[in-house]
Amino acid sequence: MDAAISLDNLTVSYRRHPALHHVNGSFARGSLTAIVGPNGAGKSTLLKSMLGLVPCNDGRVHTHVDARRIAYLPQQAEIDRSFPINVLDCVLLGYWQAKGNWGGIDAAMRARAIQALAAVGLDGFAGRAVSSLSVGQFQRVLFARILLQDAEVILLDEPFNAIDARTTGDLLRIISAWHAERRTVIAVLHDHDQVRRAFPQTLLLARNVVAWGETAEVMCEDNLQRARAMAEAVDEHAGVCAVSEAEVLALSGALRPAHEHSHSHSHGQAQHPHPAVAKGGLQ
Repeated sequence: MDAAISLDNLTVSYRRHPALHHVNGSFARGSLTAIVGPNGAGKSTLLKSMLGLVPCNDGRVHTHVDARRIAYLPQQAEIDRSFPINVLDCVLLGYWQAKGNWGGIDAAMRARAIQALAAVGLDGFAGRAVSSLSVGQFQRVLFARILLQDAEVILLDEPFNAIDARTTGDLLRIISAWHAERRTVIAVLHDHDQVRRAFPQTLLLARNVVAWGETAEVMCEDNLQRARAMAEAVDEHAGVCAVSEAEVLALSGALRPAHEHSHSHSHGQAQHPHPAVAKGGLQ
């Protein structure tokens, strides 16, 4: 499989307790993948670790594309909209990776930004302050900014949270167009029906990988119940993770190559459980 991003035994910890525990696998180039799981499953942490925004305690993230061609849409709660900037200038920030701090914006680039606003349904909004927009309108602005980035990999963290159905439908069509253009799109989502309808691949997380592969196989009730049980069984007061070299090697040997994920993970073969699984929990 030609991977855009691959994860090798990735463990990320907060306060010495893993948010992600020995995650292995790959996102194929041109794939459209939803990341789902219970609250606290490590979904947003996984996106941030792929961007290098949080440090890896163990393992590695291998990015097989130019880092300048990765676009990231954080959760809206992480964005300060009080900064005095208008919609057009916010969209023009999509050129920052290519132009840097001192690169100029010419008429053609500005025209393309106007076209991007029209493409997301915000024709005529260029001069509006971003602070005056609704949640859905601002999300459209952020998608327009990604359109200018011409990214090869697009990471979206809860892109449809607290927005209306019409906006969600419009943005899903943009995501579908990115997929048709063979861009790699990875999105953290909560709506399982939406995932089943629109995302061919799914990664189900509960700090460990519960299942990873074809959405129809991953999103079965057995896997979803397993993810819930793993999340509920976590003991935040357990000892820190201490995995021996032999255990890591055994884990690596038990996992199949990335191109077989849709088979091996879809039957609920979760990875090595963290010691923070409570007594009497999963065996």
